[in-house]
Amino acid sequence: MSRPLPDADFLKLAPFHLDDAALTWVTNTASSLEGDARLMQLFVIGMHGPVDAWAGDAIGRLQPGGVMRFFSPDGEAEAALLARLQHDADIPLLVSADLEGSRMSLAFGTTVPNPLALAAVDDVELTGRISTLMAEEARAIGVNWSYTPVLDINAAFRSAIVATRGYGSDVARIARHALAQARNFQQAGIAACVKHWPGEGFDDRDQHLLTTINPLTMDEWEANFGRLYRAAIADDVLSVMSAHIALPSFVLGENPDAGLDAYRPASLSHDLTTKLLRERLGFNGLIVSDASEMAGAISFMPEGQAKAEMLRAGCDMILFSNDLDRDLAAIKAALADGSLTQARIDEALLRVLGLKAALGLHKPSKQRSVTSRSAAQAAATEAFQRAPTLVKDVQNLFPLSPERHRRVLFVSSGIISPIHGRPLDFALPQMMRERGFEVDLHNPANRDFAGGHDLVLYALGEETLLTRGRIFLDWLGLMGDFRMAMRRTWHDVPTALISFGYPYYLYDAPRMPAYVNAYATSDEMQAAVLDCMMGIRPFAGTSPVDPFCGLPDAQY
Repeated sequence: MSRPLPDADFLKLAPFHLDDAALTWVTNTASSLEGDARLMQLFVIGMHGPVDAWAGDAIGRLQPGGVMRFFSPDGEAEAALLARLQHDADIPLLVSADLEGSRMSLAFGTTVPNPLALAAVDDVELTGRISTLMAEEARAIGVNWSYTPVLDINAAFRSAIVATRGYGSDVARIARHALAQARNFQQAGIAACVKHWPGEGFDDRDQHLLTTINPLTMDEWEANFGRLYRAAIADDVLSVMSAHIALPSFVLGENPDAGLDAYRPASLSHDLTTKLLRERLGFNGLIVSDASEMAGAISFMPEGQAKAEMLRAGCDMILFSNDLDRDLAAIKAALADGSLTQARIDEALLRVLGLKAALGLHKPSKQRSVTSRSAAQAAATEAFQRAPTLVKDVQNLFPLSPERHRRVLFVSSGIISPIHGRPLDFALPQMMRERGFEVDLHNPANRDFAGGHDLVLYALGEETLLTRGRIFLDWLGLMGDFRMAMRRTWHDVPTALISFGYPYYLYDAPRMPAYVNAYATSDEMQAAVLDCMMGIRPFAGTSPVDPFCGLPDAQY
């Protein structure tokens, strides 16, 4: 027996804009669901590992509202898997991904720059082209939702979690590029999701590890994150990710005696997710929690209880579950004791189905055009070539040449990413050898550091690192010996540091005479930087952050 549902006419409004036929599909579908089937529409299931691991009927049996696939390099297999999952779904699936560029590009698609690199180029038309090709390639294999763009503000330079994922520290530049990405995604059939509500970047800690705090007053917040989120809402962004970030100024303004609740993460806070986002800012789209097993949430309360609390707070979907039986039981217990209402579940269900209808998932799929591989690669190459930023070169080192800098000592701890396992080797040394340089890799056992070399080149490859906590220039780890960690070569040998990621290493090396920010670790960016260092192309990027970290001496 079907249950009566609340009025769904709000789905006719922005950002859903459903017509009568789509609204009828939503209400009929919602009315047909009962019990666990209704609750499962509120979950996004994470799909890790080989394609074969999902060849059974796990997703078909669970019938969740959505899945997030962590893709392998086999694009054909991934497309076949998603096609089968959609075929077996009673209700079309939301298929989500983090389309963030660089190492977070689709492994079988075009590698594109990350947001900070695009902000350094600062060409909104190019950001739009990159966003369109990302969306088209993702849509072609079955993705229809991306947890981007990032609206975080790179204000606290020690933040390892914002770093290269956002568009810098200037609110106007962030707005230009993030909104362009959202518009181009949605025009290409990918629902955009702005994050991380209510705003990350003024706390230098990582919500994967603890609940972070947005310390701004409400006037300050309105001038920064309020401006960004209001602009995204006015631009019809379809979804917002409510993160494990607290905003005490708003909660204390509502209740001066809030105590610990003032530091409750937004994902678990009715004040932040419903009162501020839904009511004060007027967001009518879908709200999804950030990954629900992150310590920013479960350090505040147990995992099962947190799932029910996320729904009560105003999240319409829960991202991930480590134990569905436990989480469903916790939600049912909250419904039974009245702390979570059936009306809240119904509203969330309507928004989930409304997002599916807004994407046209309820209708037969149409073949969508995809930017040709050559055109996509050309756009990506242009973006990589225009991003490298020469922050300082006080000794006029550049351009490099094999005639003047033949013997190069390359010092690096590799490309570091917890997501991708052990550090990866840079391709840059071999690229330089192919240009006529003789490149030696640093050996900590060699006490005659830089002896006989014409150039010392430090290369660091640390983009935004989930669960890393801090990024800094670890001289001891880089050099491999505490005595070597104190050596500095630039008085005797030309020296430069190239950052392929985190843009703030001058904080730990303010006297470094030549410093380049390249923002991304991909081979394509390494090739672009080499061209710039050799003078084949200019350093065209403009810094989207303060690379001097507020240190006046670091400029010299």
